[in-house]
Amino acid sequence: MPKDWVFSELIIDLRNDSPCEIVPHCLESITFGEYKGDISKLKQAVHEVDEDWVQYFGEWSRVFCAFDQDEIAAFCILSDFGTHDNLKVGGPGCVGTIPKYRKKGIGLEMVRRATNILKKEKYDISWIHYTHIENWYKKLGYETVLKWNADGIVY
Repeated sequence: MPKDWVFSELIIDLRNDSPCEIVPHCLESITFGEYKGDISKLKQAVHEVDEDWVQYFGEWSRVFCAFDQDEIAAFCILSDFGTHDNLKVGGPGCVGTIPKYRKKGIGLEMVRRATNILKKEKYDISWIHYTHIENWYKKLGYETVLKWNADGIVY
């Protein structure tokens, strides 16, 4: 990892907050839900976004998606990070939008809905790990708790 790359860790306290409502630019044909289809189709979609992430998607993964008819437009893993200091922690991870669906608000709306699922499931904290697009998540109300690079914590 180059030393000039900086990544962020963000949280939203679901005990007190909900992700911000945004006016989505989503296409009317977009729907949202947990992925229940053929795992190879999901892996093809993930490969379009980041081939290194394919290994994290399998039959064991809980994946929330945005769909355009039968096509996956965006995806994220709904992770359960366990309980720490009596706080139930989860979060959307490996968030990706298929290139032709980008810049339409689909991914942001998907993460908002995924975060609301965690809130409904009584998670206390939603955590975004290892991202370089912190301002994108901040639109939903996530707050940066630290930044790091190859040398360690920088903020």
